[in-house]
Amino acid sequence: MTVSIIGTGQSPYTRHPENGTTTSHVIARAVRSALREAGLKPSDVDGFAVSSFTLIPDHAIDLAWRMGLRLTWLMQDTNGGASAGGMLQHAVRAIEAGDAKVIVLAAGDLMDGPAFAQLVASYNRATQDHLAPLPMKGPNALFAMLTTRQMESLGLTREDYGRIAIAQREWAAGNPDAVYRKALTMDEYLNAPVVAAPLGRYDCVPPVTGADAVVLVADPGNGSPRAKVLTVRASYNDDQQAGDGLATGLRSCASAGWEESGIGPEDVGLACVYDDYPAMVVAQLADLGVLPAREDPANFIKRHIATRELPVNTSGGQLSAGQAGAAGGMHGLVEAARQLRGTAGARQIAARHAVVSGYGMVLYRYGACATMTVLEAAK
Repeated sequence: MTVSIIGTGQSPYTRHPENGTTTSHVIARAVRSALREAGLKPSDVDGFAVSSFTLIPDHAIDLAWRMGLRLTWLMQDTNGGASAGGMLQHAVRAIEAGDAKVIVLAAGDLMDGPAFAQLVASYNRATQDHLAPLPMKGPNALFAMLTTRQMESLGLTREDYGRIAIAQREWAAGNPDAVYRKALTMDEYLNAPVVAAPLGRYDCVPPVTGADAVVLVADPGNGSPRAKVLTVRASYNDDQQAGDGLATGLRSCASAGWEESGIGPEDVGLACVYDDYPAMVVAQLADLGVLPAREDPANFIKRHIATRELPVNTSGGQLSAGQAGAAGGMHGLVEAARQLRGTAGARQIAARHAVVSGYGMVLYRYGACATMTVLEAAK
């Protein structure tokens, strides 16, 4: 059985949510948008999964009730940047097993100032007990150290990371939903205020309020454009935080993912990788094999990413579109589905296959979760 994405939706990202905005509201808006695009009604939905940091005190069932959904399958995922892949993996199996026929996956958060401050201070027990008391805010300092280590290991410079951020900003110009669309120059990138050396302002994702959603069904058989799910693979707590952080969990699951999908990294026409920092774009492309082990990373960035010969994060990614809390994990999946279904508007590319990666849940040193999804355009 083939499972496909037939609809996508987004609640507009914003840095400054209106008074009265709630997490439930932005997620429900994204769900309605995805169903409308799929030509379905809430009454057609019998499966629902959600990821959110700020839905509390409500849970998945509370949100489903508020949206009027009657379900035979329900899931809640709290694994941040890896949540979309995790939910997708379970949803595909649920449809294959006959537990549900139409499943909506959604993720979103209200990320105003107080909500963001609360999240970075109490992200998990490791953060709350050991990181929050230190004179640093959020994960920036941790990933500054990781970026420094990657620069030394791969021979990268700040200009190399700047090329990634600038290319994604160029893609964002074609995305009306991106928070930042104005062209970014190398001088602006290099001279931006330092957040945690070597990270500057444009190396760090801007928190926003918003939500994303996709609609999954078995092969609809009606010739409508869809993004067919070829494989979903995941790796959780791959090295128990004992590694150097330069390799993600994707390294341990990519080989099986490509084998199951029937294609290789050289066949990818679009890569949507989790981009909380440019260094993580490099790490995930390398672990997926999209950045070949035999090629110099700096040269690859110059030749393929900076020129946009290889489309990477065509929405602008989170670095330009914004990170809507847990929706950051869904952002790339929505963009890949839109590109493969031909609904990406001014930034539309011609691609048959896309790879989407999720990464996140900072423990002590770096993300503990990673997911890999391969999609194919089909009718």
